Amino acid sequence: MADARRGTVITVFSTDSAVGKTLIGINMAAELAKQGYRVCLVDLDLQFGDVCNYLQLQPAYTLADAAKALEREKEIFNVQQFLTTYDRYDVPFGVMAAPLRLEEAYNMQTSDLKQILLQLQLKFDFVVVDTASTFSEVNLMAMELSTIISFMGIVDFIPTIKNMKSGNDTIHGLGYEENKIRMILNRSNSKTRIDLQDVEQLLGAEFYHVLPNDFGTATRSIKTGCPLVLDTKPSPLKTELRNLVARYTGRPLEEVE
Repeated sequence: MADARRGTVITVFSTDSAVGKTLIGINMAAELAKQGYRVCLVDLDLQFGDVCNYLQLQPAYTLADAAKALEREKEIFNVQQFLTTYDRYDVPFGVMAAPLRLEEAYNMQTSDLKQILLQLQLKFDFVVVDTASTFSEVNLMAMELSTIISFMGIVDFIPTIKNMKSGNDTIHGLGYEENKIRMILNRSNSKTRIDLQDVEQLLGAEFYHVLPNDFGTATRSIKTGCPLVLDTKPSPLKTELRNLVARYTGRPLEEVE
């Protein structure tokens, strides 16, 4: 799926917060790394990014530092100097941390962030991008560069579904190829009176992949700083996260075990 020159960019996006974007992005990165790919996870939620919190990392450098260095020394800029390595059970992947201070987030230029993502594409097989829940200039840039947009949603309240519908219409209105946008449903079997088929009819499309509700397992993952796909304990959510990545890579799980 990645071409000979640039790695595959998978952007995880949603129109609502608290739908599991960060957890899914972390597990995508971990599963791809587990399969032997060179992987970088980018926290593009510039104001309130949680990737390093979830992974219990203390980054020495962030996107803000990388952007400042790029402005100073474009010709010799090395993006890998600003990454933090996550390594659990000998499964390493790079992390580009979000800015630590709000004022840094406000002062970042989209053009610099684009150059950083482009350089990461040259260094890694896969670049997984976690985003904020807004159609910002930065997110639209990331979507434009993306091979795949994982559009996350949950079916819990009518306003959430309304936002999902609006977001789905907006993304499709950008003129991307149909295969670029993959709608992912999280917490599919949570208690709700809303029927999944009714939601798909409203959206005008079926969900590409469905992830089960497993709040306890997800919470344990965050508390321990260990992605579910690296945890030795089995769970339905772990299995479906791995199946999702298998669909993206085209490598069935039995080929990578």
